[in-house]
Amino acid sequence: MPSAPDRVAAARQRHWRQSVRLSLSLLSVWAAVSLGCGVLFADALNGVRFLGCPLGFWFAQQGAIVTFVVLILIYAVWMGRLDRRLRAELEAIEQEQRS
Repeated sequence: MPSAPDRVAAARQRHWRQSVRLSLSLLSVWAAVSLGCGVLFADALNGVRFLGCPLGFWFAQQGAIVTFVVLILIYAVWMGRLDRRLRAELEAIEQEQRS
């Protein structure tokens, strides 16, 4: 069985990898919506009307902002879960070390 410091380091490493993976995933969505829908594919999306305006225009003006807010909420909730999981794991290691 690995020593307590090794287990703590492994738990923190897992937490870091999961945090980076989450950040990169959300940044990819952000880039796809802001650059893809708002700029690169705006002409194609403008053929569709959404709430009375062209969809490409809507994404560039409002859809990207709505997406950003949703991504921030997802990040906050997910990171809260990851942090609680790490905290519980570190407390379990500390508890085992005491007994």
